[in-house]
Amino acid sequence: MNRVCLVGRITAKPELRYTGGNIPYTRFSLAVNRTFNNAQGEREADFINIVVWRRQAENVANYLDKGSQISVEGRIQTGSYTAQDGSKRYTTDVVADNVQFLDSRRSSESRANTSTPYDYQDTPAPMPSNDVDIADDPFADFGDNVSIDDNFLE
Repeated sequence: MNRVCLVGRITAKPELRYTGGNIPYTRFSLAVNRTFNNAQGEREADFINIVVWRRQAENVANYLDKGSQISVEGRIQTGSYTAQDGSKRYTTDVVADNVQFLDSRRSSESRANTSTPYDYQDTPAPMPSNDVDIADDPFADFGDNVSIDDNFLE
């Protein structure tokens, strides 16, 4: 079975690109902290190459920025190519099946104003709005106001 599950921070703004067949994709690196400290007591990170395709690639490119925290589920894919100098090069990528945005807008903005070990200080792109139109409230004509105060149980 070839499954990968990662949580980390994007190291640079993802760029949306298109294949010759006009299929959108984006590639980026994900900084994933190790679970232990090194000999100097510092936490190290691994930098994992991620590839995202189609609609998810568009969402990643439009709404995420350097330093955004995400979860990636996917599979490892290896490949090789011949470099311009004639040497053979090998690649290892995680091809994402599922990308989840883990930052709230508030935590993204506060992170942009503080220093982190990887110097993520760019202002993140705005996240999609989850605002609900009050006119669409299915309980608007429900009747009396309902209290959600837990003190009424005492």
